[in-house]
Amino acid sequence: MRKQTPEIPSGSAPDRLSPELERLLRVGARRRHLSKNEVLYTRGSAPDSVFYVESGAVQLSATSVNGREAVLGVAEQGRWFGELTLFINAPRVHDAKALVKTELLVVPASRLHEVVDSNADYLREFLRVVCYRYKWAIERIDASILQPLSVRLAQRLLAEREMAMREGAAQQPELRLSQEGLAQRLGASRQSVNRQLKEWESQGLLRLVYGGVTLLDPEALRRVS
Repeated sequence: MRKQTPEIPSGSAPDRLSPELERLLRVGARRRHLSKNEVLYTRGSAPDSVFYVESGAVQLSATSVNGREAVLGVAEQGRWFGELTLFINAPRVHDAKALVKTELLVVPASRLHEVVDSNADYLREFLRVVCYRYKWAIERIDASILQPLSVRLAQRLLAEREMAMREGAAQQPELRLSQEGLAQRLGASRQSVNRQLKEWESQGLLRLVYGGVTLLDPEALRRVS
């Protein structure tokens, strides 16, 4: 008899796996701790594991021949990553490093294949996750072309605040963000990011400090985004 597709909890993000599948993947997994800026893997390396972020955050990025880094995404607490190249048996397509002190669950490729081979519904779960992330990537490309920097920057700041608050920060956490890092993630120049942040600071929406920013009026930024 075909097993029923595992339910995704109501309110969960569409790129989350079901509790049932997560429990199976945790069997045989090992823990790995990364310090801030520690590299997990590099582009072109052989895929041998899939990862789950227990705490912290991992930046996924690509670097051009002239050394310019483009941030492709950030795997935050509660997210799986690294599955795509495992399924297609191809080298890693980006670099991965810890943005902050991070704890990961590392699931070997052999365990991942054992689990998805046992039930086609588990493979469909991963297919849903991959398709959702593909959709997100297309939307991000569209946004970088069509949406003004102010909208993208407001969205990024609000997302960073949400992540900080999930980790137990205060209502007005100081977000440790460099303007260079924001520019890389948004595909903009540092000067443009600085100009927009300064404008919002003059309007009382945020406060800038060296290497960080505090959102004073998140609701105003939501209206921008």
